[in-house]
Amino acid sequence: MSRVCQVTGARPGFGHAISHSHRRTKRRFDVNVQRKHYWVPSLGRRVTLTVSPRGIRTIDRRGIDAVVASLLARGEKL
Repeated sequence: MSRVCQVTGARPGFGHAISHSHRRTKRRFDVNVQRKHYWVPSLGRRVTLTVSPRGIRTIDRRGIDAVVASLLARGEKL
């Protein structure tokens, strides 16, 4: 599963893991994404979204219909 939030577009960040001796190795800061199922009344079906916690809060605030409409306008596959 790709670690990208469908609502906010949050992607993994990259940086260095710094040891006690201050050696640097590359590491990846993954986004906390989950697969969530939502019932969308405008579509009359259930959709599965890959969302981060900020994306879940956005859905709670704006409503699932508005978020799905913006995803479809962007050309996102549901």
